[in-house]
Amino acid sequence: MKMPFTTEQFMQVFKNYNTAVFPVQIILYAAGITAIYFAVKKHKWSDKFIAATLSLLWLWMGIVYHIIFFAAINKAAYLFGVLYILQGGLFIYFLFSKKHLSFKFHKNTCGVTGGILMVYAMIIYPVIGYFTGHVYPSSPTFGLPCPTTIYTFGLLLWMDNKCPLNILVIPFLWSILGFSAAVSLGVYEDIGLLVAGLLTISMILIRNRKAAILEHSSMVPDILTGLK
Repeated sequence: MKMPFTTEQFMQVFKNYNTAVFPVQIILYAAGITAIYFAVKKHKWSDKFIAATLSLLWLWMGIVYHIIFFAAINKAAYLFGVLYILQGGLFIYFLFSKKHLSFKFHKNTCGVTGGILMVYAMIIYPVIGYFTGHVYPSSPTFGLPCPTTIYTFGLLLWMDNKCPLNILVIPFLWSILGFSAAVSLGVYEDIGLLVAGLLTISMILIRNRKAAILEHSSMVPDILTGLK
């Protein structure tokens, strides 16, 4: 896919962003780590903190990165910004909805995979970037779309209840777009974005299906009792 900007222009956007907002990157990174901690060590307000953190991250990316910085070289960033703001709004909706999002680490396939994705987003991603020439401040830091979308996938795999599919649509679309950008611009750390998207969609669909079957099977005895 041909980009309307060069790799140099793309990296300059990261430099402009990182220089302008520092030390917000540290705050966002700390919020991300804290959200992971509260998914492992549950408290009564853990789920609200995690949903609030995800909403903050997506609103930040939509407004600050896409609309304020990325739009300078790519007008499509206004559309991306709106989509990211909508995603942040979805997390806010579930923050206050009765059908709230519940997060907890479990020692199963989803738990381990989610953990790996978050480690990749917060640690391995910048390391790969460094060794491929994307050195700070000219590099995508945590709190920017690609690593943060991978992080989001990881947390969604830690959901303790059925995952609403509508919160997966925008992250998955971005995983496809980010992968195409990785190929075009040589941002090879973003290849993990598509892998994260495909893994998360597949695993959540399977997990939701199993949850629906269990829910249905548990309702059958109640239905039979009511027919007696």
